[in-house]
Amino acid sequence: MQVQAYAKLNLTLDILGKREDGYHDLQMVMQSISLTDTLTITPGQGQMDTNLTYLPSDNRNLAQMAAAAFRQATGRDIRVDISIHKHIPVCAGMAGGSSDAAAVLRALNELTQAGLTLEQLARIGEQVGSDVPYCVVGGTALAEGRGEILKALPALPACHVVVCKPPFPISTPQLFARVDTRKIVRRPDTQGLIAALERGDLADVARRMYNVFEDVLEPRRRAEIDAIKSALIDCGALGASMTGSGPTVFGLFDRLASARQAAQRLGEQYREVFLTETV
Repeated sequence: MQVQAYAKLNLTLDILGKREDGYHDLQMVMQSISLTDTLTITPGQGQMDTNLTYLPSDNRNLAQMAAAAFRQATGRDIRVDISIHKHIPVCAGMAGGSSDAAAVLRALNELTQAGLTLEQLARIGEQVGSDVPYCVVGGTALAEGRGEILKALPALPACHVVVCKPPFPISTPQLFARVDTRKIVRRPDTQGLIAALERGDLADVARRMYNVFEDVLEPRRRAEIDAIKSALIDCGALGASMTGSGPTVFGLFDRLASARQAAQRLGEQYREVFLTETV
């Protein structure tokens, strides 16, 4: 079976506070886009490979963890070989690994004819990673808690998306360590954005996008993120923001010609630039 794993974007990302278990309570509006990894799943011995040799292919990989979680939850001892062709940038804030895990859960549910609902698959995905439940469901959704509490939202109006990942890593644990929720000044207007979704107002959604992680980036990283956002806006993006813990930046466009111009302009400076659309 061949399945697609869809990248996600954060239209908003807000941190509400730190929990007693050490995690943070989050509030995020998530969106799937057409940038995908392709997974080929074949009955086998549980082996795995990817087109990126530096990625782990053992039980450290979320796709392998998802297969193990599915077997434990359902009692179905199905062994499959998993081959992943990566297109979603790695360590980019786009849930590439989580989306791969979600695709494995959906595929195994079909292969075994287990008949689990997406909600049941999402609960299995919680054991694998915080973004996996959303990636199982996809579309436009509000994610709360650690990301596992999901509410479907009206679909984001169809639009073009330009995605740009600058060539530097960002440590998610370090970003969380820098966040003091009592000192957050700028927050996304999550409820206003949801109201814009309900009206089908793409421009108003784009104006209300924001990610609180942007305010705790190192100054030189923040400057580069801001420069990419400015380039997107200059080319006609209705709005631009960083997704997840970064460093990937994206812009929403209502005109394909403008999106192509932005992708071309950023592609002259950055290697990982993608012209995609919402799903």
